[in-house]
Amino acid sequence: MNGNVEELIRKLEEAARGTFWDDIGCVLEFVAPGKTIVSLEVQSRHLNGIGILHGGVHASLLDNAMGITAIVARPGEKVVTTNLNLHYLSPLRPGKVTVTAELIHQSRKILTVQGKIEDAQGNLGSWGVGSFRASGGTAPGQG
Repeated sequence: MNGNVEELIRKLEEAARGTFWDDIGCVLEFVAPGKTIVSLEVQSRHLNGIGILHGGVHASLLDNAMGITAIVARPGEKVVTTNLNLHYLSPLRPGKVTVTAELIHQSRKILTVQGKIEDAQGNLGSWGVGSFRASGGTAPGQG
């Protein structure tokens, strides 16, 4: 990994301390241009009333992983989610889940990223696609 990406990751990790990222319990496993992997050890606090991973946690995990992928593609720019579309495919239960996000397209201002969440056995729990707007300028924690 080049030094610029490593420095960006360090800044992202610093900026995430004490935020919703920490509250959920996300762990940044891997980042490279075009790909991010995040994991979560699903606990009872992440479940809905029927004992499966809450849909809001699915959405947050995908948005976080895909957002990091977009940020790495546009270092130094402000990047925000403009659209998030996800499909809940099978229930996920307590245990480790892995989120993989990959950049699939970018234009001058819009980045499109797809992501998936799988359990430790490789069962696909959800899949989604997001669009992110790069607006130039320096994002907090990146300056």
